[in-house]
Amino acid sequence: MAVQEDTRIKLMGAGLNMIQQALSIFDSDLRLSVSNRRYQTMFDLPDWLAQPGAAFEDTIRYLVTRGEYGAVDDIEDAVRIRVEAARAFVPHYMERERANGRWISVEGAPLPQGGWVTVYTDITEVKLQERLLQAHSEELSSEVLAHAERLAQTNRALAASNAALEQAKRELTEMEARTRLTTEMMPAHIAHLDRDLCYTFSNRRLSSVFPGLPQNIVGLPAREALGSVFDKISPWLERVLEGENLVQEFTHDDSGRRIRLALTPDRVGDGPINGIYVMSMDVTEEAQARAALAQTRKRELAAQLSSGLAHDFGNLLTIILGLQGQLARRADLPEDVAQAVGSTIAAARRGGVLLERIATISGTREMRLQPTDLSALLDDLQLMARPALPQDIALHVSLDELPPMMLDQGALQDSLLNLILNARDALADCSGEITLSARRLGDTWLELSVADTGTGFSEQALSRALDPFFTTKGSAGTGLGLAMVYDQITLSGGTVRLCNRAQGGAEVTLRLPFKPAAPRPESTAAMVLLVEDTDTIRETVREMLRDLGHSVIEAASHDEALAMLDLPGLGMVVSDINLGSGASGLELLRACRARGMARLHLMTALPASDALHTQARAEFPVLPKPFTLRELRNALEAST
Repeated sequence: MAVQEDTRIKLMGAGLNMIQQALSIFDSDLRLSVSNRRYQTMFDLPDWLAQPGAAFEDTIRYLVTRGEYGAVDDIEDAVRIRVEAARAFVPHYMERERANGRWISVEGAPLPQGGWVTVYTDITEVKLQERLLQAHSEELSSEVLAHAERLAQTNRALAASNAALEQAKRELTEMEARTRLTTEMMPAHIAHLDRDLCYTFSNRRLSSVFPGLPQNIVGLPAREALGSVFDKISPWLERVLEGENLVQEFTHDDSGRRIRLALTPDRVGDGPINGIYVMSMDVTEEAQARAALAQTRKRELAAQLSSGLAHDFGNLLTIILGLQGQLARRADLPEDVAQAVGSTIAAARRGGVLLERIATISGTREMRLQPTDLSALLDDLQLMARPALPQDIALHVSLDELPPMMLDQGALQDSLLNLILNARDALADCSGEITLSARRLGDTWLELSVADTGTGFSEQALSRALDPFFTTKGSAGTGLGLAMVYDQITLSGGTVRLCNRAQGGAEVTLRLPFKPAAPRPESTAAMVLLVEDTDTIRETVREMLRDLGHSVIEAASHDEALAMLDLPGLGMVVSDINLGSGASGLELLRACRARGMARLHLMTALPASDALHTQARAEFPVLPKPFTLRELRNALEAST
């Protein structure tokens, strides 16, 4: 379709150039939209005044200065009068003699969407005929008849040309309307800048890509329309005016959005560059997905590299611990040897802890996004963190009003707790404050920060703190804390930033994609069949279900539960995967599904890597144990 439209435009341009009349179309902003070759040659205009986007005011000033309208005492006043008349445009027809002695007729008509189309016809020959008729009306009667016939032919040709121009005007109007409608429907800002970096076209989508910027920008300089964004992109605009095609990405500081900017020079062949075509798109979600995918790939590579080493290293540590344990149990060891053995055992155990953390970072991990009340999550975090803080270190929480969001609660809580404990260590041996804050950044990011009043990061720490195994705690640290935070946050498509505060102390800022949760559905109480072979667990889950408004019947095995499936009013089944001897909960839920039941849930304490857990998760929702009342409610509501 694009090729056909381009061909159509070229054919129309060729047709307009064949018309003997001059044609110009100016838009509502008094800038040239369309003209034919005759328009430029009739008025001997330079190329830059015959290009789309040329200002009407500049054209009039050029013609007045050159004497097109005769002697003028005040050039600027003459220009102003004609521009004001153009702004209050009305249909008109007039004839005037030009400075070169030739006569033209000027016929103008307004366009529905603003602006006007004007046709200029050279009528010098007609004027000569009129004068000839007046001077020789009695002597040249035969010539009068001939001239009258020629005049009639000229009028007929003019009428045909006017009809063709009217058709061309209608088609151009329809084409412009279709083009504008198409561009305004696109999820991007499309615009054109002239060589002076003023907007000559915009599809009025600037504010949808850059919140807070104006919508109607045609005629405005880019610096005025874009504000601080212009300073960021102006070097690229200069390069495009020199002939480069550029595609760049940058972050809009006010909204945090990631923007892709495509810039193309406006030129025909090897001709001069007349301006810049601009397309701006919000690619924030794409950038977040790219970051998450990159982190997933890094995790997979790390897992491949470390799995074999960890296996062999684990075997070596087992041998070392075994041999050193044998030595430690001997009662006849000298004191210095016994101390060396104890130190070796402690170092080997620390190596085991490092192996576990490496496995956590590099191992397979799935995101578990669920509706989250951030205020409640931070309340729980405070309860966990306060006992680990000395009395002379205060913990403050600042939280903007936020809607429920889709978050990986476990990963976020682990990351924030890690940062709070790091801040505590930075305040060692002195009193101070730790501040945890959360705020919304536009409709793009959830920003959380942990700040302390300590001495701040060293230059080395600022550049390397996120690297695995980098630590400033000496033998007391593993160097994996912040690396784990970075891993968990980037796996969600977020970012981590470290800095020192101007008032003193360090600050770590986490940004996560802002994803509001869908409105919570109305509670749908049901009769629930709870299947669990451990009595104490069954009692605990039963009370949770009752707190959520459900009525509960219980079974301790697969066979016992199977016998209850035909009870009237049964609306939901919640079963453990392992049910002791006999069939599993997975087989039970398959039988329920075969009977047409829809609200089916499994729960388990099996690790995610277990084959049965993996198989069950492929067929039914699985809730890992242990779980809270909120986690149970979220899991059950997800299936309503």
